[in-house]
Amino acid sequence: MPDTDLPHAPSAVAPDWMTEQLRDHIGAAEAMSALLPAVHSVAALLVSAFERGNFLLTFGNGGSAADAQHFTGEILGHYKRDRRALGAVTLSTDPTTMTCIANDYSFDDVFSRQVSGLARPGDIVAAFTTSGTSPNIVSALRTAQERGATTVLFGGGDGGPAARYADVALLAPSSTTPRIQEMHTFMLHAISEYVDAWAAGDEAFA
Repeated sequence: MPDTDLPHAPSAVAPDWMTEQLRDHIGAAEAMSALLPAVHSVAALLVSAFERGNFLLTFGNGGSAADAQHFTGEILGHYKRDRRALGAVTLSTDPTTMTCIANDYSFDDVFSRQVSGLARPGDIVAAFTTSGTSPNIVSALRTAQERGATTVLFGGGDGGPAARYADVALLAPSSTTPRIQEMHTFMLHAISEYVDAWAAGDEAFA
């Protein structure tokens, strides 16, 4: 029999702080309804780009870098269906390139330098950020627009300075990092569902 007197024995009742976080999550999720048309628009933009042979470039810092990688994985690999690969790359996954640019130029340039060399007109460049204030995010979006790419911001709140350089801003209805990232996951999954269905010839998600 387990010793229930142990300090970390599970409780039958969730702590108040955990219940409050769940309520916050549910509130943010319910408020996402207003953003669904914009999410659908981004999915359609991606399909149009892939039809032309263009690519998706993603990036972010910290947890947002993980979200950017997640998005690329769903697109380059697949989401649910067995279908052809689609062109996508995350700009934070090559430590040699990242440290080279940071060392020779600045950490503020680690994404914009790559966007400058890789992005082409018609590509989709997607930034993930919870604050919208990171200089390397802002400069990369600005560079992407200069290169003729379509810029998508996965942000939160008012989007911060990064929103200025976003052709489409998907701003999670929250100002707290955990809730923003949770809504980003929902959005990237919804977009992946649409793109996945299109690539597999499933017209039910049009």
